[in-house]
Amino acid sequence: MRDVLDEIAGWYEGGETFGLATVVDTFRSAPRPPGAAMAVSASGEVAGSVSGGCVEGAVYELARSVIESGTPVIQRYGVSDDDAFAVGLTCGGILDILVEPVGPATFPEFGEVARSIAAHEPVAVATVVTGPGEIGARRVIWPDRAAGSLAPGAPYAARLDGAVDDDARGMLAQGLTGRRHYGREGERRLDELAVFVHGFAPPPRLLVFGAIDFAAAVARVGKFLGYQVTVCDARGVFATPKRFPDADEVVVRWPHKFLDEAVVDERTAICVLTHDPKFDVPLLEVALRTPAGYIGAMGSRRTHDDRLSRLREAGLTDAELARLRSPIGLDLGARTPEETAVSIAAELIQLRWGGSGRPLTDTTGRIHGEAG
Repeated sequence: MRDVLDEIAGWYEGGETFGLATVVDTFRSAPRPPGAAMAVSASGEVAGSVSGGCVEGAVYELARSVIESGTPVIQRYGVSDDDAFAVGLTCGGILDILVEPVGPATFPEFGEVARSIAAHEPVAVATVVTGPGEIGARRVIWPDRAAGSLAPGAPYAARLDGAVDDDARGMLAQGLTGRRHYGREGERRLDELAVFVHGFAPPPRLLVFGAIDFAAAVARVGKFLGYQVTVCDARGVFATPKRFPDADEVVVRWPHKFLDEAVVDERTAICVLTHDPKFDVPLLEVALRTPAGYIGAMGSRRTHDDRLSRLREAGLTDAELARLRSPIGLDLGARTPEETAVSIAAELIQLRWGGSGRPLTDTTGRIHGEAG
């Protein structure tokens, strides 16, 4: 929904009810992940995509119908054995899509949800998608409060809502979106009720150290991948917003001192591009002791060997050093700053989804694996 937020927020603020289609589950090689969204306005305008084109026509018609009826619908789309070009996915995947009417009357919390997403404040929208409850019943969960109910009016509503609140907050902390199963009263050991939790965590951070041309390219591709990008360098003459227009912030400070005070979690990626021992050794000494999910450093193999020796002298263990990805990036034969940024982006994607990094023509089996 982030991708279509500006458009649908305008429709909502204008008092319009629109159809919102959201991928709530996938099987096999589905083209879009859970959370992908497509919206259809009352006038027929379209924003977003749920399948990259395979079933958009059918979803469009269903969304128009849902706007008229006011009733949410769960629809499954998959390949047909008899006619692979019927309404379905020619890639062989399966999508479960929730199509619901959204407007001031049907989703009164939507305006606040949109504002939280725009402000990078964590919020989750939990919706009943199968089970004994009301399909489309919705609850909005923030870290410190919640609104709505997944079982409005039911005597067990508080128990169900409380269980989902706990799980949704845990998913927000990990940046996750997905389906969770419960008993009708919130029992986690049962499988009667399916709830889709659409988590809108703040974007992961990409910390780029070294105000060089390679950093500008990495900042650009990092922003494209959805990271909140920071560029940091101690040299103020080089670290300027004008040189790094794609960065969310440019910091002039000694890198290790900045990182020592920065908020770093498992979703954070750290790219050390200084390849100067006086900068990168103290910086990596701090970085390798953070929970960052990715820590890469630029330099030749000779530079890498020298860097490891210096870091061992600083007291880092072999286990800590094993976290370092150096030389940074996948082996694509990259030479230019832009090509190098692509190789770094490829390594970030590989780490996230667990890909092999090999050409797809050399592999067999599923193209889209599970998240790493």
